[in-house]
Amino acid sequence: MTATKRYFLTGLLVLVPLGITLWVMKALLDLMDNTLLLLPQAWRPESWLGFHIPGLGVILTAVVVLLTGLAAANLLGQRLVAFWEGMIGRIPVVKSIYGSVKQVSDSLFSGSGMAFRKVLLVHYPHPQAWSLAFLTNVPDEVAGRLPRDHVAVFIPTTPSPVNGFYFYVPQDEIIELDMSVDAALKAIVSMGVVAGNAKPPVNPPGN
Repeated sequence: MTATKRYFLTGLLVLVPLGITLWVMKALLDLMDNTLLLLPQAWRPESWLGFHIPGLGVILTAVVVLLTGLAAANLLGQRLVAFWEGMIGRIPVVKSIYGSVKQVSDSLFSGSGMAFRKVLLVHYPHPQAWSLAFLTNVPDEVAGRLPRDHVAVFIPTTPSPVNGFYFYVPQDEIIELDMSVDAALKAIVSMGVVAGNAKPPVNPPGN
């Protein structure tokens, strides 16, 4: 490898992660800055400052989230939330979407949630291959219909773990890994380039 090529690759290794990080951060800032559009025109910072300051939407978003949490923590706020959810529950299509999203958010953000608590290896997309998966919950109705003990797993796609597949897998055909969810997500996003430090499997199939 020539010196010029080596320097070029070194520059890519430095600039590509930095550029992608800055691009993602800018997209998030722009998204949060859109919350300023909720304010009346006269209240927006650019109206009385004369220029736009990027990132002010982050402050407004944080304040709104904090105030919402404070309001929902007291008795009156809980009653308002219950009333709001009751109203949404009467709308045929919206109640299904809202209910599903709320269950996922409760599992992810609450301390009692059980979503993505374990990292597994499952056979996918054929019996000779293994894929990283996350353990979720098995609905009682499904568990009662299956002849063997099954677990519900989410198999994310790479490099975007937001998308994936939801399967029921026999419990004796999985390998439970002593790997954190963060390490597994890092391995998936990096397509295996950044692998998590996994210990030997806890319960290999057949044992």
